[in-house]
Amino acid sequence: MNQEYVLTDHAQKRMQQRHITPHILAQVMLHGRTIYSRGATYRVIGRKEVAHLATAGIDLRDAEGVQVLLTNGGTVLTTFRNHDLRKIRPSKRRHAHYH
Repeated sequence: MNQEYVLTDHAQKRMQQRHITPHILAQVMLHGRTIYSRGATYRVIGRKEVAHLATAGIDLRDAEGVQVLLTNGGTVLTTFRNHDLRKIRPSKRRHAHYH
């Protein structure tokens, strides 16, 4: 888990404010679920990941609920904690109406 990630200034500031350590970020990037939604990429650790990896001896309780928003190139835009993963849903395809 010694990999360094490219962070925007905004992401560094939010990590400090939200007490998300570089170790927690590395856990999310390594073990988190990838969700593609609304043109963005999210890496998240939810209850299922914590429970599943606990059987393998990996403790992710500190990272539960952490979400990382990434660019297409893999740069970390921001990080936050939110246990409700239902908020990240692929956008519904809507057809543009031209009048």
